[in-house]
Amino acid sequence: MTRFQSTRSRTFSLLCGLLLFVTAPGCVAAGPLPVAVATFSSYTHEVETRLAQQHRSQSTFLAPAASDPQSGDRLRRGELIVEKLTPPAGADLPGAMLHHWSGTAFAPGAKAADFERLMKDFSAYPKHFSPQVLQARVLAQQGDRLQAKMRVRQRHVITVVMDTAYDISYGRLDAQHGFSISRSTHINEIDSPGTSTERVLNANEEHGFLWRLNTYWSYEERDGGLYMQIESVTLTRSIPTGLGWAIRPFVESVPRESLQFTLRSTCNALRK
Repeated sequence: MTRFQSTRSRTFSLLCGLLLFVTAPGCVAAGPLPVAVATFSSYTHEVETRLAQQHRSQSTFLAPAASDPQSGDRLRRGELIVEKLTPPAGADLPGAMLHHWSGTAFAPGAKAADFERLMKDFSAYPKHFSPQVLQARVLAQQGDRLQAKMRVRQRHVITVVMDTAYDISYGRLDAQHGFSISRSTHINEIDSPGTSTERVLNANEEHGFLWRLNTYWSYEERDGGLYMQIESVTLTRSIPTGLGWAIRPFVESVPRESLQFTLRSTCNALRK
């Protein structure tokens, strides 16, 4: 079998598995079970507690990916460092899966104030983060806390459009060190987006591609630019029994590729 035939065969198998994942009778869950939501909340609380401790000092503000000299050299050469942080015992829950990833990048010449302006300019998100972000706007704001809404599109063999809402807060240690916390409050899957028949799928119809999403940014201005770290913790539906061979590679690739896209898009926007 040639390399092209092998790749084509793997792609076909993945597509068949995804179609079964989406359409198989009895596969769709009416939202996450309470135990899965409780585990997600407990896990993100631990993440936020750890980040709060990091953010108290300049010397610990960023995780080792940006502090280690060897990693720092890679970042300043334009590489991204993306890591899976999901604990093996915490990934699989009743009817759900928890995913935890981190990504680090370096934007030469950028400043903390530039990054803060970029992150708070929601109306420009469709320009900076296209094609993933279709619409974005602030719903309410009070000081360094705000509520925002976005329509996002994920395209990985299949295309999914979701309306998402978040509570977001911003903080600073000083002029060179800042962070943000974003917690999802609503995530709705959209059927036939952009057409006259567009509608929000109800809990018994939606596929559970994304039930919860918390995002944590940490950024530090030094070495003639800006180090940026993002951590994402998500909750999705579990993989139906017997489909792990086809679905798990897809499920694993989505958060990794999403972080890579977000970091590269952010660096490009800061460059402009």
